[in-house]
Amino acid sequence: MVASKVPAADVKMVTLKIDRRTVQVKQGTTILEAAKSIGLRIPTLCYLQGINEVGACRVCVVEMKGSAKLVTACNTVVQEGMEILTSSPRVRHARRMTVELMLTQHNCNCPTCARNGNCRLQTLANSLGVRDVRLGTELTGQRKEQSSPSIVRDPQKCILCYRCVSLCDKVQTLGIWRIGGTGARTSVEPAFGRSLAQTECAYCGQCVTHCPVGALSEKSDRDRVWEALSDPERVTVVQVAPAVRAAWGEALGIPREAATMKRLVATLRHLGFDYVLDTCFTADLTIMEEGSELIERLTGQNVKGDPRFPMFTSCCPGWIRFLKGQYPELVGNLSSAKSPQQMFGAVAKTYYAQKLGIPADKMCVVSIMPCTAKKYEAGLDTMRSAGHGQDVDIVITTRELCAMIKEEGVLPERLEEEEFDSVLGDSTGAAVIFGATGGVMEAALRSAYYLVTGENTEPDAFKAVRGPQGWKEASFDLPGRTLKCAVAHGLGNARRLIEALKDGSVQYDFVEVMACPGGCAGGGGQPICEDSDDQSPARTQNLYALDAAAPLRFSHENPSVKTLYQDFLGKPGSETAHHLLHTDQKEWKMNAGQVKSKDERAPAAAV
Repeated sequence: MVASKVPAADVKMVTLKIDRRTVQVKQGTTILEAAKSIGLRIPTLCYLQGINEVGACRVCVVEMKGSAKLVTACNTVVQEGMEILTSSPRVRHARRMTVELMLTQHNCNCPTCARNGNCRLQTLANSLGVRDVRLGTELTGQRKEQSSPSIVRDPQKCILCYRCVSLCDKVQTLGIWRIGGTGARTSVEPAFGRSLAQTECAYCGQCVTHCPVGALSEKSDRDRVWEALSDPERVTVVQVAPAVRAAWGEALGIPREAATMKRLVATLRHLGFDYVLDTCFTADLTIMEEGSELIERLTGQNVKGDPRFPMFTSCCPGWIRFLKGQYPELVGNLSSAKSPQQMFGAVAKTYYAQKLGIPADKMCVVSIMPCTAKKYEAGLDTMRSAGHGQDVDIVITTRELCAMIKEEGVLPERLEEEEFDSVLGDSTGAAVIFGATGGVMEAALRSAYYLVTGENTEPDAFKAVRGPQGWKEASFDLPGRTLKCAVAHGLGNARRLIEALKDGSVQYDFVEVMACPGGCAGGGGQPICEDSDDQSPARTQNLYALDAAAPLRFSHENPSVKTLYQDFLGKPGSETAHHLLHTDQKEWKMNAGQVKSKDERAPAAAV
């Protein structure tokens, strides 16, 4: 049901003055929003609209006539006749002192910080003219915590803005972070005194992308990649995830029209990778396996695993960790198909190695992902089905890739475009939209319809699952059955959906869940932008445009996927396909995922 619009006459307006300008805004508007409506910028640090409006940092203070104290603009509601000064001498002095006090308890070794040049505190100090810290520095005695395979916590950089706490509580509903201690001993840390690896953290990385400083960052694997690239005995094979192509140019200042996938291919070859391949190839492969599994469940055919409904997609390791930790009784609903990343690693170290005549033991498979949870996924003991150590050896995020490009000194926009290497480089538009929320669902339905009818429908026939809504649902007619589908992105929305399934208020056949708001386009490993300049919608639009322009838009039409089945796998769900491309979801352990040394890895059975 669509809510009816309230007549303009019924909206109560409030008139006030901001910096001597008369402003009229709706009742309930904050001073921050009112100032923004007339083009005035009040600086913020801890503020996240609708999520963290606690005024913890006090950077947004303004002077209000009649008040002896300065008030925080982010959570003070306007009142009739209010008079506000946003940049009086008193306000400017207070903001500078606030930032100076933060810097006394912040590790200011900026050149070695992952957020150097992209730090809100650094930017704020510069814009406020803070040139000296006149008080002594007193850092916490806590050291970096690196227990997680995906995320690093540096307490000496934390400014107690509480954004990570609020986002994890209100958006992802996991409550991993807590505020501990009092006074000068206050800190943000994993709840109940545990290490991050001991919690039920989904490793989604949303706390990292919303941290304004370098207190939270992904665990860097750049040095491991450089080491592999410089080793003449190793053959480096790199795969690029769908959502990376929509974002990699942002951190390098390259316009979207110049930051093409082919230019990224050229850049990766310049960095020294021996073979540059596309994860979209195994996204198409995922659709063949997952779509076939869905049809088997719908038709009651023999299915390896527990054919319960709804069937949940299994591409997102953050979502799988969430389900295993919060709703372990529903693990049987997960598709047994591995993610495209892991399918790629298994195929690369078997089929592709054979094609190239390369010993798989000498192959180093590197993934470039928009996701921090992929680091955890790659280290799981269940992701070693090719028989040559971990199927994926190293995972770096889009941010790490951009840092490597800067480190190398290459200017990608000046390179000539190049094509992916053949065999595992072909893909379709259906694979590209994996990076958008609803994309996996839409791609799977395109091929599921073909698997049932033997005919293609219109490529955009299932576009009802697109859109920014946190929880979307749609029904589609397959011959002899109406398929009820749902899409959720953000773990809070996933929780609402699951609770509705459990109490019987909704029923679905097929459900896609992505841990990050916006799906992989807004993943925890993507370039970090200002809150007012969220790039996720633009990235998503870019992915759908690439799909619309693709010569092939159905995964089952990928010629390289067809060849892979003919020459190696046999058919979707075959014994070989199940060994390499599927996993027993019940074997995933919440405390697993640490990347082990080569000596610690037990040998796995070869295909």
